[in-house]
Amino acid sequence: MKVVYEAANLIDAHLVRHALEAQEIPVFLQGEALMGGMGELPLFGTILVCVPDVVWPEASAIVAALPLNQPPDEGAEPLGDADASPGWLPA
Repeated sequence: MKVVYEAANLIDAHLVRHALEAQEIPVFLQGEALMGGMGELPLFGTILVCVPDVVWPEASAIVAALPLNQPPDEGAEPLGDADASPGWLPA
């Protein structure tokens, strides 16, 4: 097994995992079960996304094409409707 991506959080690790599994590449997440552990385990850490050696070149190309850790597009529309009134707000 080779590391194809080092994810800083669980969400990124699973995004990469699902992208690779969609291409029928087997994936193993190393360190996933240790996230948030107490005691001598770090509360936050790196999750390693690993694939078999044979498919590593294909997997690394897929991961490189993913939009991970990129700033949002400055010309993008905001997610909410800017013209909509907020309605009733709590006191």
